[in-house]
Amino acid sequence: MTQSPLFAALLTPHRSLSPKGIKLTIAIFAGLAAIPGLAFFSMGAWPVVGLMGIDVLILYWALTASLKDKDAFEEITLWPDALDIRHVTKTGRETALSFNPFFVRFSVVRDNEDRVTALKILTRDGEFEVGKFLTPDDKASFAAVFAPALHRAKA
Repeated sequence: MTQSPLFAALLTPHRSLSPKGIKLTIAIFAGLAAIPGLAFFSMGAWPVVGLMGIDVLILYWALTASLKDKDAFEEITLWPDALDIRHVTKTGRETALSFNPFFVRFSVVRDNEDRVTALKILTRDGEFEVGKFLTPDDKASFAAVFAPALHRAKA
């Protein structure tokens, strides 16, 4: 019989737009940029059209660059005798760590406005930050469920 984990979570970066949403956003932005662009073109200020086109390209680049992080994730599994953390970057590079939960401390770092800025696993050998790509609210939610699970594993 296999034992089940005390806690398991798959942390992924937040995606505000899908590829279809990015295309729609770019189409709307390009359409709105074309309105003053045509007005400037008719007045003979044609370089403005090129500059507005560059704005559209920069927005497209920024939105697609943020979408490339979609393949990154962290898998955190807490067993009665082990804490396993598997981190996979957007390029597919994988790092796997395993700790004894009895020798691990979980630290929540907050800023002056009480927002969670970092989640750290502290060991004798150093510290490892988890969920770097999460929003402050997501970090707080993760901390609220992970900390009690780690405490139960130590008991």
